[in-house]
Amino acid sequence: MSSAIKTIGMLGLGEVGVRIVHDLLQGTSADIVIWDKQMSTVESQPWRNGQEFKDHDRVAFAQQPDTAFAGCDLVLSAVTAEQAIAAATLVAPSLSVGAWFVDFNSVAPRTKKKLAILINPLGVGFVEAAIMSPIEPQRLTAPILLAGPHAKGFMVIGKQLGFSRMQSCSSSYGKAAATKICRSVIIKGMEALVSESMLTAKYYGVEQAVLDSLNNLFPRKDWPEHACYLISRTLEHGERRAEEMSDAVITVKEAGIEPLMTEACQVRQQWAPQFNASLIETELDGLLTSIRQQLPKYTQK
Repeated sequence: MSSAIKTIGMLGLGEVGVRIVHDLLQGTSADIVIWDKQMSTVESQPWRNGQEFKDHDRVAFAQQPDTAFAGCDLVLSAVTAEQAIAAATLVAPSLSVGAWFVDFNSVAPRTKKKLAILINPLGVGFVEAAIMSPIEPQRLTAPILLAGPHAKGFMVIGKQLGFSRMQSCSSSYGKAAATKICRSVIIKGMEALVSESMLTAKYYGVEQAVLDSLNNLFPRKDWPEHACYLISRTLEHGERRAEEMSDAVITVKEAGIEPLMTEACQVRQQWAPQFNASLIETELDGLLTSIRQQLPKYTQK
């Protein structure tokens, strides 16, 4: 596989992709080629993200997926869990022999293995990657686990590009994904639990008492701010999180565990984005009030 990275392909220009492109342009001399199937849809999120780079002399926007990444030394995939295989399949004909393909998507271990079966026979090194924190504020310095037989080889290159906390966790595919999914069951589950608990507490007027009790069990001075953050994440990213939880359900089932909590988390994450207008509220009380006022059977107690 190539160790000289002169041209990088970015598959997907959503929340993760746009930040990766921005930082790679700042920290490297590589040219960037972007393809996202939504780029042609005016006012879509990828289209809006792309406006930042439309006049940049080191950025090109591919028009067709089957020729998108011809000549790229490295392709980074950051689409959605639901689209990970479909997007990779579309761009596979354009991949160059000797290139790297790094998949950042939060998908089930078996999905990463399917991607490896798709990509590796093309003479392209498939690397499984899992971003183990929100992309903000750490961006390229976020902790990233790599897995697969090409993981150690790419880790050196990744760090040269600015991914300073990349770590190879296994030479077997699926290990990084399993770690991320199991973490997500807890993190996304916490978001769902806090949302449900605090919205109920608001109805009964006991939200401060609940926060005080939580502080006794899990001491932190900023529980109101933390609760507000957790709930806000579901409003802003619930649709994508629900897709990830769909893969988490598969992963838990494959381990022989009935995914009762994971399925419930998926439902609550899917429910939350309908209230994203409440994101203008930056404090917990205002956020809870705003959401409750939008409930179909809102009752002022």
